[in-house]
Amino acid sequence: MTDAAPRVLLLTASYGSGHTGVAETLARELQIAGAVPSVVDHFRELVHPRFDEWSRGLYYWILKEAPALWGGAYWVGDRLSVSSPLLLGFNRIGARKLRRLLRAERFDHVVSVHPAPAAALSYLRGRGEHVPSHTTVFTDFVAHTQWIHPHVDRYCVPAEEIANELTAKGLPRDGVRVTGIPVGREFGQPADRAGARLSLGLSPRQPILLFMDGSEGGFGKLEEAARTVLAMEQPFQSIFVVGRERSLEARLGQLARGRESRVKVLGFVDNVRQLMAAADFLVTKAGGLTLTEALAAELPVICFGSLPGQESRNERFAAMAGVALVASSGAQLQRVIGAALRDSGLLRSIRERIRLYRRPHAAEQIVDLILEGRAARRERAS
Repeated sequence: MTDAAPRVLLLTASYGSGHTGVAETLARELQIAGAVPSVVDHFRELVHPRFDEWSRGLYYWILKEAPALWGGAYWVGDRLSVSSPLLLGFNRIGARKLRRLLRAERFDHVVSVHPAPAAALSYLRGRGEHVPSHTTVFTDFVAHTQWIHPHVDRYCVPAEEIANELTAKGLPRDGVRVTGIPVGREFGQPADRAGARLSLGLSPRQPILLFMDGSEGGFGKLEEAARTVLAMEQPFQSIFVVGRERSLEARLGQLARGRESRVKVLGFVDNVRQLMAAADFLVTKAGGLTLTEALAAELPVICFGSLPGQESRNERFAAMAGVALVASSGAQLQRVIGAALRDSGLLRSIRERIRLYRRPHAAEQIVDLILEGRAARRERAS
């Protein structure tokens, strides 16, 4: 008699693409491992679709129009206990429907890739509710207080430095695993730079600069970056990936008119691995998943246009780890790009640092950890 396939609940939230991308990557890996994953958007399905739409719209508006406000809120949240009354019950949001879901479906494991469901699960367990084995997977290079809850069985974090911060905050070290942030399997495959450039119609000899702004687009400084590179005289080609922001795509297309051999403008793409294989370095705001994909691809990064909050903290981590350069203005971006183009040793030293931090098989490792109890039971039974 064989065990039934383990059922795993993956709880995410669609604020940006990082959380959902990580959940979907884990779901694919769980299926390969023989489990049955269910991906649930915490705010849309366990709170209310209108709450999800309204709060996400507000979040995006703040990021575009008043990013310092988000940075301040993020800073305050990091200094509040997860049990603080100043959270106004937000650490319990969605708990009622989540309890119903857990009782009805009887999952074997639950994984949270966003702090809100992690908080709700911890709240339910603290009230005596049965919660299956619970793993929280970090999606940024930050040990933010609102990710840390008292009733979580395992934390999967991107780097040893983050694990050290969690243990400094009182978590037992054996409950914290350094796995990396999950990325697609293609990032674990060797890159074919020449083939990637040929298929993308790029020069095999000139340096290639890749510029990205996240799948939603429009939150960073791609327009300023485009004006910067168009003013430079050094020989190189650049690719700008603007995501779903059509108006930004149109503006950049207008800027690049007549210079298409130097600047290519793309909208939403599904071949990020191929683009990273072709590039010599990446210019991007410091989203957690984008940084992780660049690390897995061994692609040096220049952080530019990072938003306050988690992105500025990601940027600080990447700079201190030696895996990225940082530019805070268009003039500085021009100088940093110039230095990277002139100094091959600079990019080589960054790649050496990257090899210390890249973890392209994070998804497989996390799935192994989630399912290890079942594997151990099978081993004992045999």
